[in-house]
Amino acid sequence: VCTLCCKGSGKTTLLDAISGRIGNSGTLLGDVYVNGRKLKREEYQDCFSYVLQSDNLLSYLTVEETLTYTAQLALRKHSVEAIKKKVSAVMAELSLSHVAHSVIGGRVFPGISGGERRRVSIASQLLQDPIDFTSVDTRNSEREAATFNRMHEITLSYQRSGIYQSMLGKTEQSLQRSDKPVIPFKSKESPSGAAKLEVLVRRTARNLSRDRMGVLMRLSQNLIYGLFVAFFVMRLDDDVTKGAVQDRIGIIYQSVAASPYTGMLNAVALFPSLRAISDQESQDGLYSKWQMFLAYIFHILPFSILSVIIFTSFLYWTVGMHPDIFRFLCFTAVVLVPHIIGELLTVVLLGVVQDPNMVNTGVALLNIAGILVGSGFLRSTQQMPMVFQWLSYLTFQKYSCELLIVTEFHGLQFTCNNSRSLPGACTVTQGSQIIEQGYPGALSRYTLDFLLLYAFLPALLLLGIIGFKIRDKSSR
Repeated sequence: VCTLCCKGSGKTTLLDAISGRIGNSGTLLGDVYVNGRKLKREEYQDCFSYVLQSDNLLSYLTVEETLTYTAQLALRKHSVEAIKKKVSAVMAELSLSHVAHSVIGGRVFPGISGGERRRVSIASQLLQDPIDFTSVDTRNSEREAATFNRMHEITLSYQRSGIYQSMLGKTEQSLQRSDKPVIPFKSKESPSGAAKLEVLVRRTARNLSRDRMGVLMRLSQNLIYGLFVAFFVMRLDDDVTKGAVQDRIGIIYQSVAASPYTGMLNAVALFPSLRAISDQESQDGLYSKWQMFLAYIFHILPFSILSVIIFTSFLYWTVGMHPDIFRFLCFTAVVLVPHIIGELLTVVLLGVVQDPNMVNTGVALLNIAGILVGSGFLRSTQQMPMVFQWLSYLTFQKYSCELLIVTEFHGLQFTCNNSRSLPGACTVTQGSQIIEQGYPGALSRYTLDFLLLYAFLPALLLLGIIGFKIRDKSSR
């Protein structure tokens, strides 16, 4: 069914209502019949599909891959060969066979044409065996007015014609038939939740891994930042008068404070497009929004781990931090968490807030506040007001900084050039003094701090699942 009418006339609202996209909100007047059978309101979404005005497709997938993944999400009791045949039939029906192995494309690089993209969107709906609705957006005001006038004339003429009266009669007869044809509902053979999640992970990974420049930037952005830090510090010294303590604390501060930003930038760049696709496909009933959220998180983990390992391997040994393999591994394990939290927190907020710029600002402010309250670098935790001391336990920066301070300073011996030192400059001779003065008891809490730091990851993951489930329910 193709609707052509002027802007604001309610054509999209009508299609939203018929296809079950407005949920249970509002009051619907009138009835919908299919093959002479009246549909219940809760059955609309199971019968009709809706091709939106915009084509939300993954840019780096081919036409055949796009449709194959859709079929795998929609159909369960189909073999690989059956799905392949079904996809081939749909592509042949919509004249897409010649571009089956062409990528969809996007703004950055060319792909298939706009008309072919439109037919791919229609093919994705046909794979679910629905009755298809297509909303056509006529954005030219003069064309809208001309279309409206023309359709008004056609409607008036049609209502006065014998054809219209004959059609009404046939409709009445179909309603009175006892042997009405069955309603063509969508396939109910949907895969299990785990199977859908596996398909989404494979689809997301294949799409994003083909973005070579994106993959390169994801893996190297922490390293690029590490180059600046290493060039600025050059080489750590053991002489207190040459900044042995300050330089080490500065590197720890930068490692904890900057790594969430790189994760945040990744999420702001990649997730909004996936969110737009999940909004459409979840309303089609292919999966729930929280499953796309999990698929994205599972996809980023290998990239995040590798990116942080590259960063810490370069920075740790280049500037000359504590030369111990175990401490290096601990340093890497600690820095990994703020990086993942930055991206995870951004994705969680993007599930609630539509504007990426607002999310960007919010995550940045939260990170700054966490550093101020939890790190103990600006002001010792013991000297802060009691309310801030309690708040520090809610920040991952507190545990990250304590762990890195102990990892670097425990057992470290400092020297002091008395000829160059100011009075009182040589009071610090051991790294344990730094630990006890700034973070008393941190050495005994080392294992506990590790557990509490990594507890932030499942907590944020659970928070994200709950948030996306609420968003999914509210949108329906």
